[in-house]
Amino acid sequence: MPDEHNWPGSNGPHWPESHAEQTDLLPKVPAPAGGWDAATERFGPSGAPVSGSLPEEPPAKARNRRKPAIIAGAVFGALVVLYGLDLALSSGNVPRGVSVAGVEVGGLSHGEAEKVLRERIGPRLSRPVSVRAGDVEQQLDPATTGLTLDWSATLEQAGDQPLNPITRIGSFFSSSEVGVVTGTDEQKLTVAMEKLRAETAKDPAEGGIRFDGATAVAVEPVPGQQLRVDPAREALVSSWADGQTVELPVDTTPVKTTKEAVQAAFEQVAKPAVSGPVIVKGEGKDATIEPAVIATALTFEVAEGGVLNPKVDNAKVVAAVQPQLASTEKEGKDAQVVFEGGAPTVTPSVDGLGVKYDTAFNTLLDVLKKTDGREIKVEYTKKPAAVTTEQANQFGVKEVIGEFSTKGFAADSGVNIRVVAEKVNGAIVKPGETFSLNGFTGPRTAAQGYVEAGVIKDGAPGREVGGGISQFATTLYNASYFAGLKDAGHKEHSYYISRYPAAREATVFQNHDGSSVIDLKFTNDAPTGIAIQTIWTSNSITVKIWGTKRYTVESIPGARSAETAPQEKPGPTTGKCSPSNGAPGFTTSDTRVLKDAATGREVRRDTRTVKYNPQPKIVCPPAAPAG
Repeated sequence: MPDEHNWPGSNGPHWPESHAEQTDLLPKVPAPAGGWDAATERFGPSGAPVSGSLPEEPPAKARNRRKPAIIAGAVFGALVVLYGLDLALSSGNVPRGVSVAGVEVGGLSHGEAEKVLRERIGPRLSRPVSVRAGDVEQQLDPATTGLTLDWSATLEQAGDQPLNPITRIGSFFSSSEVGVVTGTDEQKLTVAMEKLRAETAKDPAEGGIRFDGATAVAVEPVPGQQLRVDPAREALVSSWADGQTVELPVDTTPVKTTKEAVQAAFEQVAKPAVSGPVIVKGEGKDATIEPAVIATALTFEVAEGGVLNPKVDNAKVVAAVQPQLASTEKEGKDAQVVFEGGAPTVTPSVDGLGVKYDTAFNTLLDVLKKTDGREIKVEYTKKPAAVTTEQANQFGVKEVIGEFSTKGFAADSGVNIRVVAEKVNGAIVKPGETFSLNGFTGPRTAAQGYVEAGVIKDGAPGREVGGGISQFATTLYNASYFAGLKDAGHKEHSYYISRYPAAREATVFQNHDGSSVIDLKFTNDAPTGIAIQTIWTSNSITVKIWGTKRYTVESIPGARSAETAPQEKPGPTTGKCSPSNGAPGFTTSDTRVLKDAATGREVRRDTRTVKYNPQPKIVCPPAAPAG
């Protein structure tokens, strides 16, 4: 065995070659009488107890026991010397194994460490700091955010050389990370954190299904989040110089839906729903609900447990199907009052036949979940007329209860008055119903037979399609006035027109798309129905209202007051200019007195005051010289 013994021939100690040599080396100790006592492992008389102290230990054994102690003492002494030397050499340096923001500076003097840190970390301090709050990433400018690095305080934070020898020995085999010390501009940092809070905040977005055209798309739910400003501020200040993305804490706002619920709705409903058209079986003709229509009509609502419940907007489906099945339906006809021989008669109503759309698509959702057999058969039902023959006969339309006539209009205005008069002639207003002139006629455009005619616009003559209808409105208003019907809303002209009774006239106006701006309305507050008769000639329009007479009506005009002179207004410089003398403005009134037709007793009187603006005097520019 090498190194354990020195064999003969070597220069070191060696074991004796024989037993004799071994015994010669042992101390000469007389053997006790009686020989060796095996029981006590001592020499003595056979079978006799041995007493007294042991013989003195041999010197060789004592020497062998002192060797470990000597070695240990020598090692300890050497370590003490090394410890002192290490402590002397590293005094004032940064402790071994220390890193600052990922940069190793252990064992360097504070000056050297600061130099290294400035070289390695300094460039980071001018670059944007990446931060991540939940699933939102942002970058912050350190200067704008108010962040600076305190080099001296950072190194002081690393501490001094440890005196504990165990700690010093351990430093050879371990490392520690020391954070930077940040200087902050509190105002800038507060502003930056508030901005970051707003930019990283997200409202929770429930999962659902959307459609790109006719393609279903599953939208997974996304929880909301809100930055935890104070902890986020601490994380930013402590880690911004590390060169890594700083993770900022957020509070999350849960959503009701789950990915699994969204996927189930997508696979079981949305995807098959737009896989093909749905055929609607009508009587003698079919209609088709295309996938694009289905996509617009199918929606999903979040229900209990986060599941998505499908819902069909029947109105959108009906809008797509109704034109296709229109030819299979029969239009009804209301009973009408016609005037033949000066007396009203009732033409019978006719019931229509139409698709029962209110229940037609009750099973559509079940059909949409299938990829084959996608058909629906619709039912038809009778559509009663809005005014039946029986109702018309019971309305009590038997006598004229109010009428009025106006005269004098241009030929083009006369065309428009004739068209609107033909539309209104025979109109029935049930008890309690309100008649609207704009609502009854609908758009008054060229498509309905109206032509361009004169109007007054901003006090000056102009032309519009449907011009002249205000004369019909004034005539109708006065007929309802003398019939004792309730005024439900009307507006006088801004400027007084001499052929109309002051404070007892009306105008109407529509936008070019037919939408109502100024309307004429009156309510049939009688217990019986009324019918409207119109009589047009090339120079006059008469409106008669038939019903059961309740009142005799008197109109009392008021005096004019607060007259204002017209102001001059330049006419247009291009196109045709029509000069006018204008007219003064004034304020006046009209009082309607209602008396019971049977007793003559006054029932009520109503006064309406109207202010008319002065009509400007239009001055046309001088004509350009000829040539």
